[in-house]
Amino acid sequence: MIAAQAALETKMLLRNGEQLLLTVVIPTLLLVLFSSVDVVDTGEGEAVDFLAPGILALAVMSTAFTGQAIATGFERRYGVLKRLATSPLPRWGLMAAKTLSVLVTEILQVILVTVIAFSLGWSPHGNPLAVLLLLVLGTAAFSGLGLLMAGTLKAEATLAAANLVFLLLLVGGGVVVPLDRFPDTAQSLLGLLPISALSDGLRDVLQHGAGMPWGNLGILTVWGVVGLTAAARFFRWE
Repeated sequence: MIAAQAALETKMLLRNGEQLLLTVVIPTLLLVLFSSVDVVDTGEGEAVDFLAPGILALAVMSTAFTGQAIATGFERRYGVLKRLATSPLPRWGLMAAKTLSVLVTEILQVILVTVIAFSLGWSPHGNPLAVLLLLVLGTAAFSGLGLLMAGTLKAEATLAAANLVFLLLLVGGGVVVPLDRFPDTAQSLLGLLPISALSDGLRDVLQHGAGMPWGNLGILTVWGVVGLTAAARFFRWE
């Protein structure tokens, strides 16, 4: 039942034009644009080496947070979740199916972004296990926050808030603009955001060949525990 629901969730997500724009089109366009045009000072080396890890982080956020929050919010509004809750599929099974759908979509995103980045001259380094841990913990953190938003706000408010957060974190989360371009005080606060922890952690590993980024993993773990716990506690099914 979980596999069937996960397949349905994935098909619905990929058929939704707005979700496809958020999860696929925007990240790939940003990668190609900022890698090809000298708009943002990304420091020494090739721009794609700085941008690719940030775009991978953006892809995770767009799927696990923005896309999932909007889709789940409207499912809740139209009574879809209420009806599914009365089906043989248990509620935890529905959440598991949604999580599997997010992971499948992220795999497709990572493959697409990686292929495009390689075509632009990307030269990644580092430990694949560290990258995998960052992506998994980042998914957990953003998924918890997305479900919390979808389960507590009205659908229209979720739509507006999720897109606004997406834009703000795109600019201030170290995705395309290095955090060291911000004032020192702002850097300290922005560095605690899940998107900053994910993009910086991926960049340390893939661009600089660093070891296990324990600090970034710790930040993502805290966000994941807080977000998922709060979502489980306050999520309203109708």
